[in-house]
Amino acid sequence: MDAAPINLTQAALLALIQGVTEFLPVSSSAHLILPAALTDWPDQGLAFDVAVHLGTLAAVLWHFRRELGAFAASGWALLTRGEWNANLHLAAQVACATLPLAVFGWAGRDFVEAHLRATETIALATIIFGLALWWADRRDGQALAPSYPVAMAIGLAQAFAIIPGASRAGVTIAAALALGLGRGAATRFSFLLAAPAIGGATLLMAAEVDAIDRAHWPPLALGFVGAALCGVCCIAAFTRFVEHIGMRPFVIYRLVLGILLLVFF
Repeated sequence: MDAAPINLTQAALLALIQGVTEFLPVSSSAHLILPAALTDWPDQGLAFDVAVHLGTLAAVLWHFRRELGAFAASGWALLTRGEWNANLHLAAQVACATLPLAVFGWAGRDFVEAHLRATETIALATIIFGLALWWADRRDGQALAPSYPVAMAIGLAQAFAIIPGASRAGVTIAAALALGLGRGAATRFSFLLAAPAIGGATLLMAAEVDAIDRAHWPPLALGFVGAALCGVCCIAAFTRFVEHIGMRPFVIYRLVLGILLLVFF
């Protein structure tokens, strides 16, 4: 890696942004452009992006450690005793919902990099998908878990997350709400989908990272730890309060952010 390492202040701020916005329905990509746009900071580089994504992956794995342990135990029971239970149904639904993002993400990554990284695109996606979240949140869903068709439909919606500004959390929560899930169930399923989504994106980025000089390790370590800690706190807080506050504050925030990006950037 030839570029100079970013400073620790930049690393800490970007870790905070990634750790919080990855799990809120507000689009992390829309926020990660702001520090560079408002300051003379250099681009943080691909290795740092991998580090903070690993941090948010660690956060979601920690938050769902009991569920993941139950998945593993149920998988073992299936292999040894042929038992199929509710945990395996949920794991299969997560797998079904992840497939469209994997296909479209792989097939469309070059097009996205070439044509959809402009600030105007991010701003419009922030506004449009924010309005979709507002519409979906008005529906009074009651379902506690998705069916297989609903899980696949949420997965198809998640494929829109390859558009910068759309927000993976935003499109999956909006789709789940529109398809009849309650706020708590929609948020939980969206967060479960985060693990394979973040993991796959991280693997794709990591494959393109060159050798890392020793001088880069402190900001990378700070980015990983900061994103992980912020992510754990954000998931816990959002899960706790979402059923009471709804999505309206995030919709308003997205609309304001999108307009500001269009006007000033």
